[in-house]
Amino acid sequence: MSTEKPLTTGEIADLCHVHLRTVLQWVHDGKIKAYRTPGNHSRIKVEDFIAFLKQYNMPIPDSLATRGEGRKILVVDDDVNMASAIKRLLKRENFYEVDVAYDGFEAGIKLLLFKPDLVILDMKMPGMNGFEVAQKIKRSANCEHTKIIGVSAYFEPEDKEKLAQIGVTVCLDKPFNSAEMADKVKTLLGVASS
Repeated sequence: MSTEKPLTTGEIADLCHVHLRTVLQWVHDGKIKAYRTPGNHSRIKVEDFIAFLKQYNMPIPDSLATRGEGRKILVVDDDVNMASAIKRLLKRENFYEVDVAYDGFEAGIKLLLFKPDLVILDMKMPGMNGFEVAQKIKRSANCEHTKIIGVSAYFEPEDKEKLAQIGVTVCLDKPFNSAEMADKVKTLLGVASS
């Protein structure tokens, strides 16, 4: 649930460079989702405004680019094709910033520099495997709120239990269903489904 301060129709008019009457008309026509205050004023949630902008292919103002639905995701997979496929899937949504690491060591560096909200982590990598990376993420003070989705072509029965103990709540088998991956990402990041 968003705790961000809602936007007024006047703020939206300024952000869209249109007249206030235009925004009021959008609200009246149901093009932009709004609610009424007890004083009979319209207020629009940031995520509803961003959804409206995306629906009508309007640019998202820089001041909102890091607010609302915008989230950082780090994809960690030694398979370049798989990492690219996951990145493409996530980039279809306009509000994710996505970076890729191809091994556990690179993931450690990017965790510090990129500070992702979510890590999509391949469990079976050479060198530092996904279990070790997940443990490092969950033990790191600056990553305590980072969510993890574990992916693997083959999970042993005890693997998912071991991951749950580390704090990984979602595990997906490769090849995974793209829609399921997108839904799990949205759920973990608290992003409203479009």
